Amino acid sequence: QVQLVESGGRLVLHGGSLRLSCAASVRTFSSYVMGWFRQAPGKEREFVAGISCSGGTTYYADSVKGRFAISRDNAKTTVYLQMNSQKPEDTAVYYCAALYGCAAGSWTTPKVYDYWGQGTQVAVSS
Repeated sequence: QVQLVESGGRLVLHGGSLRLSCAASVRTFSSYVMGWFRQAPGKEREFVAGISCSGGTTYYADSVKGRFAISRDNAKTTVYLQMNSQKPEDTAVYYCAALYGCAAGSWTTPKVYDYWGQGTQVAVSS
């Protein structure tokens, strides 16, 4: 069983920056693709960013490309999401997720992920 705990969510001003963290309680962290998703009220959960097991490959939703950056520290079993130039439409609960296995695949689909955190709220004021 893998436990994921997100932190760092808070209220931020339009145009501001924020870094989310997701700590994983697993020794084989480097065997998992990690992803960040978000869900706004009344909307479906959507993909934000994904990172390969080694950290060498990243993928972003078009809506955050150029503003957000995903990274990971396998020694600390933690994945991060740096969010810059934030917009009110970034307001959502942000979730990290873990997908076992390092083969290439569809990282953007929530149902392929094996484990999820409880989420952290991000609110961007207009």
